[in-house]
Amino acid sequence: MLVTGSPPNPCDNAIGDHYLLKVIKNKIDYCRIHGIEIVYNLAQLEREMAGYWAKLPLIRKLMLSHPEMEWIWWMDSDALFTDMAFEIPFSKYKDHNLVIHGYPDLLFDQKSWIALNTGSFLIRNCQWSLDLLDAWAPMGPKGPVREEAGKVLTANLKGRPAFEADDQSALIYLLMSQKGRWMNKMIEKYHPGFGDERWPFVTHFVGCKPCGSYGDYPVESCLKNMERAFNFADNQVLNLYGFRHKGLLSPNIKRIRNETHNPLQYVDQLDVRHAKHQTTETQG
Repeated sequence: MLVTGSPPNPCDNAIGDHYLLKVIKNKIDYCRIHGIEIVYNLAQLEREMAGYWAKLPLIRKLMLSHPEMEWIWWMDSDALFTDMAFEIPFSKYKDHNLVIHGYPDLLFDQKSWIALNTGSFLIRNCQWSLDLLDAWAPMGPKGPVREEAGKVLTANLKGRPAFEADDQSALIYLLMSQKGRWMNKMIEKYHPGFGDERWPFVTHFVGCKPCGSYGDYPVESCLKNMERAFNFADNQVLNLYGFRHKGLLSPNIKRIRNETHNPLQYVDQLDVRHAKHQTTETQG
């Protein structure tokens, strides 16, 4: 089950809502192609666990409500799929309960606050995971608890600015301080990179806040690159129906072949030659 969401209120600007729509469309397309359930959440389930922390009570409740789901896959609203053909190799994770992108040297040697990225991760629906969520959440309640926890995280994690506790720093601190308890069920390293022309499976626009009035990067730059990434992925979907975007920055499409009555029969190939042309166009 893929789980994502966004705040219950409208974005600060209309273009932000438009990009949230594009990103959820991207996720729906991926899930439809690969037969994955998707949950899009707008509700704030626990008031004190707002902001970065809202995912934890949601994931916990979904685990308990859907025992038939073996894996819960969290993905932030500012992350989207850019390889629509790639399938998660679940068989590789049979001995693991948590799969998350990170860097072991940054985590255990440098104790960096950016050693992991909690914007996209797989967590198995089991008691181990429920215990992890229960150990992870205590730094999350908004107010004095989160503020004091933030001071502890800043004091212990390299490069972390002084601000309230966030879920990513808290998980890193938890894994550092209780490595023996959790790391035996985490997958530490599996194909960290191929080093060739393959494009990323997921592109996460960390630091971009298209829905808000602030961010670490200029809004114009974020939106331009989100548009390119969305259209790059959307071309892979449209190609199944005989269309593609006129350019990676264009919402307009053009026909490239006669339409088919059964487009999903082409999912396994997703036109690799066409995709390589897109890669060249993206790099250009």
